[in-house]
Amino acid sequence: MSFNLRLALRAYQMSSGAPSGSSMSSTPGSPPPRAGPNSVSFKDLCCLFCCPPFPSSIVSKLAFMPPEASYSISEDNKLVLIEGRAAWPHDNAFLNTCIEMRVARTRRRNRVACIMIRPVQDAHFTLLFSHGNAVDLGQMSSFLYGLGFHLHCNVFSYDYSGYGCSTGKASEKNLYADIAAAFEVLKTEFGVPKEKIILYGQSIGTVPSVDLASREDLAALILHSPLMSGMRVAFPGTTTTWCCDAFPSIEKVPRVKCPTLVIHGTDDEVIDFSHGVSIYERCPASVEPLWVPGAGHNDVELHAAYLERLRSFIDLEASAVRVTAPITVAMTTNNANSTVSNGTSA
Repeated sequence: MSFNLRLALRAYQMSSGAPSGSSMSSTPGSPPPRAGPNSVSFKDLCCLFCCPPFPSSIVSKLAFMPPEASYSISEDNKLVLIEGRAAWPHDNAFLNTCIEMRVARTRRRNRVACIMIRPVQDAHFTLLFSHGNAVDLGQMSSFLYGLGFHLHCNVFSYDYSGYGCSTGKASEKNLYADIAAAFEVLKTEFGVPKEKIILYGQSIGTVPSVDLASREDLAALILHSPLMSGMRVAFPGTTTTWCCDAFPSIEKVPRVKCPTLVIHGTDDEVIDFSHGVSIYERCPASVEPLWVPGAGHNDVELHAAYLERLRSFIDLEASAVRVTAPITVAMTTNNANSTVSNGTSA
């Protein structure tokens, strides 16, 4: 099995942020602006491949790219955005009336920042959103508000250990501990029962989402650009889950019981489209997926089919009777060439 160095470095560069001078974006997979050129130094390469030189360690280092924190939490548990690092195009009053912050303590003794966004009244479901690898809650807040508004849902999200105001360091074990702690806060402090929680994971966020869904009976699961496992991303052509593999969602998804929607762009340049198809085929609770023709890793949500399919899934399929067998793969025929405004900054 040979290591695809070119692909790994490409993923590293794409995950490490936009070039200096690029525009701010609050779409879920979009990297935040970072200072300096978007390049990999000799020091980066040594750290990436030599400390230590194990495949699973390389994969983990490729997976986590925490940006500089874009927010702080006030004494009265309000979100305070840092100017120049996060954008909020909505009425500033919503920051105080629609958003609450909490801090959860994980079983690995980290403190994880959590956010509850209530963009509408009388929401039936709450999305527990696990974001991508190069953003934090401040940068995601605008998108999450817009998503909840359009789907008529509350949105609860959290920062991974080492991201934003969360303590500790990002790792696979911490991912699982982080979502477990956030899940408990959502149930206990906000009083949301399991049957009204929909997990939504995007990119690396699909890893903790699948893990939790494989152990808990929830309303539904949404997997946006999921990966089969870390080594299958870094080592294309891998067909076996090795003991040293990271993020083995392909082995956990068969245990998911709730209705599961898989979303993937056919031209995804970071996590190949085949990952989404394989996750869909292995999940016994899969519903009709959304394959977006021509979409990449960071622009699926800009297509009209994105919100349309999410609405129909939440309105008609979430909390539906569980299925017991995979569904045959079928490409959707939604128009992927139109753009929809979802209340986020482009």
